[in-house]
Parts: sequence; structure tokens; C-alpha cells
Amino acid sequence: MAAPPTASIAIVGDDDPKAKLSRRAKRRTANARTAKQEGAEHALRNMSEIRHFFRTNDRPVFFVGATAFNLLGLDRWVRGFSYISYYDSWDGAHPRVFSPLDKPYIEFESGEEINNWLLRNAEVRAHIARRTPFGVRPQVVMVFFDRETEEICEELGYDLILPSAELRERLDSKIVTTELGNEVGVPSVPNVLTTVSSWADVVSAAKKAKLGTDLVLQTAYGDSGKTTFFITSEEEFAKIAGEVTGVPLKIMKRINNRPIAVEAVLTRHGTVVGPFMTEITGHKALTPYRGGWSGNEMFPDVLDEPTRKKAAALVERLGNRLGGEGYRGFFEVDVLVDTDTGDVYLGELNPRISGASATTNVTAGAYADVPLFVFHLLEYAEVEFELDVAEVNSRWEELASEDEWSTMVIKHTQPTVDLIDAAPATGRYVVDANGSLVYSHAELDWHLINNKDEAFFLRVYGPGDYRWKGADLGILVTKGRLQTARNGLSIRAMHFIDSIRGMYAVTPLAQPAPKRKSSGSKGV
Repeated sequence: MAAPPTASIAIVGDDDPKAKLSRRAKRRTANARTAKQEGAEHALRNMSEIRHFFRTNDRPVFFVGATAFNLLGLDRWVRGFSYISYYDSWDGAHPRVFSPLDKPYIEFESGEEINNWLLRNAEVRAHIARRTPFGVRPQVVMVFFDRETEEICEELGYDLILPSAELRERLDSKIVTTELGNEVGVPSVPNVLTTVSSWADVVSAAKKAKLGTDLVLQTAYGDSGKTTFFITSEEEFAKIAGEVTGVPLKIMKRINNRPIAVEAVLTRHGTVVGPFMTEITGHKALTPYRGGWSGNEMFPDVLDEPTRKKAAALVERLGNRLGGEGYRGFFEVDVLVDTDTGDVYLGELNPRISGASATTNVTAGAYADVPLFVFHLLEYAEVEFELDVAEVNSRWEELASEDEWSTMVIKHTQPTVDLIDAAPATGRYVVDANGSLVYSHAELDWHLINNKDEAFFLRVYGPGDYRWKGADLGILVTKGRLQTARNGLSIRAMHFIDSIRGMYAVTPLAQPAPKRKSSGSKGV
């Protein structure tokens, strides 16, 4: 991801750290008192009590974002959980999704800008006030935020239950992630961290580190493949020189690899590791960005048992190291498995909720215990709890291997700008007797999908919006795999993609129109 922008204003109270700590201490005391009044008379001792706590606790938790996608369906487990989104994919029909009616045209440049606009919006503030019991501070979670977001929440009396923007920005750096991994024996693909000013510098650094001549260059902050470059020659370097010279750079040996995604939660009792998934990346039918993330797949043999254990240990060590930085809560790790040697490497860290959450929250492990993100909410719930992390990880490892789920983010891939006249509705789609993908009925989420001939489509851009190269049209979730053994898109996947695209009716524009910010890349 690109580095979050630095706000030009300070967080309220930054000039008086003692006063700020005092306010936080009072807030924790008040929240703990509220939690006790709501039923947590003693430490939560087992998974049954944890589930009961969240099903009966009415403290509101609002997920704020461009769409409700990332944590959609979590309200099945958490009584007070709901969504505030800029794009209303259900046109007002989802009882837990709120979107303001008055949305003047704004050219957003980032997900952070969208979220800050939402938090300031009068309709949103009134909605939060209506759903918040007297004397309780509402909790807020989101994918993208910055220091300005923190200031807004402080002013409005909301608890942003995420690690600080300053810490997340630091950990977002691929350079910092590599260094932290090295400290605890979590290796990256053979690499060198450096700064270059010319192709000669690249060659010299690669030669000294014995990386070969087929190289991958990454800048510290990258957005889903947009700042990861594959080069073998001076001519290829010349095309990207403006992006990679004079900045901290990671030069890696290029390997044949399988990208694996896994989400985890760092709690006070250790790191809970979610299910492993492959990534759907770089397919031209889905994204115009080479190497761009477009979804995830989970299936029984995504990793063999020895590799799974090795990867899980890697994620646990990294998670525990993040705790040393003051981090707690949810994060996502990309793991790279060398298909020639079987070696497991750290790819990158995303210190946030991610697009993989859509799959994580519907696994058999989630239904046996609670969805992974509930452990994050537990860590921030201001209640004491007991948790045998090793037991949870062992159970999830066994149960996750029984599930098959896939998610695809479908972008507009053509170099055109169009006004959308009609778009497929959010809901359940089925393959009919004639083999056509057709709309079945409205649905709130994908948790009831149970076979490969069903899919849930969440629309992002609808009638009246523009689509342009790279714009997210929508997200499709289904059972079963959508990639072949050689990582190509399957016939079924292409049928889904072509069918969804065919449901759009547009008016081409002669001149490029202003565009609103996409709902995101890997964060979605």
C-alpha cells in the first residue's frame, strides 16, 4: 500500500502527554465498568463465554469504509456490529448498512479521505448517536485511516480500536518488515536493502548479494503490484527509473513461487493464525495491473502439512515481534513458497484488515469458534479473557483444510471511461439449467452460499457512477476454486467474469470524466 498521508494538524492533546494518558486511563476504566455491567462479571474463560459475550453485548462497533465488504457478515456473531459505507451496494435494503443520502460529488484520492469524510458527515454522526447507548463510547474499525482520522475520533468521542496510524505507517514499509523478520528468523526471498541512482548500482548490489540478473524491485510502500517491478535489463530499468531511484529499495532474486495469504490476530495471549489461502493475482481478465491482487482461494491442499506448519510458525514469530513494536490486533501476511525448493519466505506485511477477510470469516474454524476478527474485538473489549492460542491454532489448522472458498475482485480493465446506466444487483446468483449465470434474489452476504453453482456478487459502482481503467466494479464470492492447477483462471471463473461484465450497460464518454476513488486494492 502507498504510505498514508501525513496530516497537517496534530492529534488533540499531543502537547500534553500526561493529560492524554490520563484521559485514556479514565476511558479504559469507564469502558471496563460498562463491560462489567453488560455481563462480563469475571474473565471470559472459554470459547462459549466469548461467543455469549459478543452475542449479548450491545456496545456498538461500526465498520467504516468505501464498501461493507471486508467484514460483511460479522454481525451474525457480534450483536452491536454494523457498517457505514460510502457506496450502498444494497440500495438501502441491508438493515445493518448505513450510507448517507447526501453525497455531493467529491474526487477522493484515497481510502483515508473517504473514511474521514464519512466520519465528519452529519448524517453519519446522527446515525452513530442513535445506535449508541447513553454513556457508552462507540467503537470504530476500518481498513484505511491516518492521523486525521484519529483526531476526528478523539473529538467526536469514538474509540478507534486499531493500532496507531504512526505505527501502522512504519510497519507498512516493506523495508521495515524485512528488517523485523530478519531479527526473529523470518526470512525474506534473498535480497539486499539499498538505494540506487542508476542501473549500474542495481547490477553492483545484486552481484554482491548473489541475486542473479532476473530481479524484483520493490519500493518501501507499494499498492497491490503497482510498485513491484520485474526487470532483467537496463532497458527495462530505464522505464521505471523515476519510481525506484533515490528511495529505499528492496532488490530481490526472482523465484518461482506460490503467493499464500494468511490473516492473524496478535492477542495478549499470543498470535491466532487464520487459514492459508492462495492469491489470485495479475490475471488480465480481472485487473490491468501486472501482479495486481484480485482475490483469494482457500482449498484443502493449498499447503502440504510440513509447509503449513512452517508457514504458521513464521507468522507466529512475526506476530510476536510486532508485539514488541506495540502492535496488537489484526494483520495479514503474504507468504511466498518457492516451488523449486519448497522454502517458505516472508512476502510482505499488511498491518490491517485485508481483502482476505471475506474468506477467513466463513471458514469451518469460524463456525466452530468465532471469526478471526472477533479475537481482535476481544483484545479491544476492555474485558479480561483466557485463551489457549495453541489449542485454537491446532483446531483451526485441522478444520480450515476442509473448506473451499474463492473471492474475485472484478475491475474495469479497458482504457475507457463510461457512465454506468445499469449494473448487476448485489445478491445471490445461480447457474441455471441452460448454463447461464442469472440473478436469483437479494442477499445480505455470502454465508449461505453452499455449492459451486452459486455465487454472491457485491456491487461497488452502480447506475450513475463512472467506470475507468482500474475501477472496482464488484466482488464475487463462491465455493470451490477459480484457478487451475497452473494458476490460470478456470473456465468457470471466466464464465462468472464474462457474465457479470455482460450485465453492465454504459454510455461511453468522449472526454475523460472525473472519477471517484476505487474502493481499494488489496484492502478492498
